[in-house]
Amino acid sequence: MAILFLLISVLLIILLTVRFKVHPFVALLLVAILYGFMAGMPMNQIIASVNKGFGNTLGGIGMIIILGVIIGAFLEKSGGAYALANKVIKVTGPKRVPTAMGIIGWIVSIPVFADSGFILLSPLNKSLSKKAGISLSGSAIALGLGLTAAHTMVPPTPGPIYAANELGADLGLVMLVGIPISLLALAVGLLFAKKIVGKSYIDPAPDISEAEIAEQMKTAPGAAWSSLPIVVPIILIVVRSLLVTQGFSPLSEDYDNYNIGIRLLLFLGEPFIALIIGMFLSFTLPRGLEAEMFSTSGWIGKALVSAAGILLITGAGGIFGQVLRDSGIAVMLGDILGGVDLGIWLPFFLAASLKTAQGSSTVALTTAAAILAPITGDLGFETGLQKAMVVIAIGAGSAVVSHANDSFFWVLTRLSGMNVNQGYRFFSLGTLILGTSAAFFLFLAYVILT
Repeated sequence: MAILFLLISVLLIILLTVRFKVHPFVALLLVAILYGFMAGMPMNQIIASVNKGFGNTLGGIGMIIILGVIIGAFLEKSGGAYALANKVIKVTGPKRVPTAMGIIGWIVSIPVFADSGFILLSPLNKSLSKKAGISLSGSAIALGLGLTAAHTMVPPTPGPIYAANELGADLGLVMLVGIPISLLALAVGLLFAKKIVGKSYIDPAPDISEAEIAEQMKTAPGAAWSSLPIVVPIILIVVRSLLVTQGFSPLSEDYDNYNIGIRLLLFLGEPFIALIIGMFLSFTLPRGLEAEMFSTSGWIGKALVSAAGILLITGAGGIFGQVLRDSGIAVMLGDILGGVDLGIWLPFFLAASLKTAQGSSTVALTTAAAILAPITGDLGFETGLQKAMVVIAIGAGSAVVSHANDSFFWVLTRLSGMNVNQGYRFFSLGTLILGTSAAFFLFLAYVILT
């Protein structure tokens, strides 16, 4: 019944937003509460889940969205994004923008969360697509799939690291398996993005004409300088991630004993701090700063207005996901699939069920790993290579399927100008193709190598 209620909830969200044009925030909030009642949750628990889901989601990425939108506004209005686009197109060629964005997304998402990576790279993606004269739909999905592939299958992202630790898998082996499998799956995803999604046209920059772009280019900063608001935050976040993997944590009891350099890098690499630095760097892009740019009707004011809708919808997606988690559907699915012997496909199906049910790839990874850890030996996964493959199978499953209960779904669709129906047809289907392709390639490797 819980699975039936989930299907009904998803259909209701699509019906309300697509057919009746209800704002996604309202649709998600109401459907989340309705699901709580259908699942038999106590009323006080529903209220707690709504508050926790909204607060935790915006607490995690709300500031990043706001700062990312401000950086994007200065990149666009100063002409910096278009100068950067010119440089990238000269290297890749205008027909390879989706491929370039998919690969960039894959690289960036190894140390950076997918939501943050998409927000950082969205201005570049829009300007590249505009310059190349292609639809934003294909390049946006390519970027989203690149970010998802590395986020779910390549350490040092938190999910795969946790799963490797829980299952006793060697992290080096996990990387040796995860890198080629995720890249092969991404190649299939990029074909889908270019050949299928790219045929549906979405204007990359509907508020700006070619003449306005040409005018901006006359005073635009150089491509190298324009890249700093994007590259510097990414480097800072990467350095922090590497320090954390080496045992240097801001939450550690030994934090006060770290030298000042380590503590400073941990501080500067915190995503919202790194983006504040990126924001200040973006202020150097215009030829001259004017007070009007910072006003409520200027560049920042308009950017914050556009961020408001993204924040509300992303927070509502967090509400839906939290209600699903607190309803116990993940535990139920774990109990059902944990006792089924499907070989290397079992970790994939278990994680895919958890991801689709509650929205978070990281939660799907950690929950599936916790369920499988006590029984890996009984299932026949005993060697180091087999355990590494189980981690990647879980990661592949945690990509399937991104939809309304996933905050990344709303970040991608809102920043790309997609409606809910397009989000399901393009990104939800894309993550299904990405994850199942990874599982298929992993199955072949498992048969050949074990």
